[in-house]
Amino acid sequence: MMDLSKFANDGFERGAERWKEAAWLLTKMIFFQTSVPWPSALRSTLLRWFGAQVGSGVVIRANVNISFPWRLVLGDYVWLGEEVMILSLAPVKIGSHVCVSQRSFLCTGSHDHRRETFDLIVRGITLGDGSWVAAQSFIGPGVEVGSGSVVSAGSVVMNSVPERTLVRGNPGVVIKTLTMDSDAPPADS
Repeated sequence: MMDLSKFANDGFERGAERWKEAAWLLTKMIFFQTSVPWPSALRSTLLRWFGAQVGSGVVIRANVNISFPWRLVLGDYVWLGEEVMILSLAPVKIGSHVCVSQRSFLCTGSHDHRRETFDLIVRGITLGDGSWVAAQSFIGPGVEVGSGSVVSAGSVVMNSVPERTLVRGNPGVVIKTLTMDSDAPPADS
């Protein structure tokens, strides 16, 4: 059984000094976790100021929550939909021409439930070029979604996804391999 009084997070490296993290929390509250339609170019610039690598043509919608931008890499023409959550306790690398749709959650952290101390476990996430994580999907720690792959709406993906693959369900299972001119159904079907 877990004894949460024994939990210690001493080994976790936050990746930035406390003042920088505090400044990010204030910036996030004003410019990211709000319904105000701030321009994506402004949001991209702010992410860069806090250490994120951000390509050109990035679209960031309202109420996006990024925990540690200094661990975030966004390629060119990335779309982050409304209410996307990126828990970047470990690096999150999103390739170019990637869409992460509304309310999707990229989660790099978990806990070891087998240990009484409930140890924190962090592993990075990579979304390959041209991939799509459809609405309300969950991408777990250590997952790599291959280039050109589609994660169907509402899917829970805990294992890596090969290139050009359609994944659907909870748990996410491979439905089919996608072709260049794919006849894949829409991700919400």
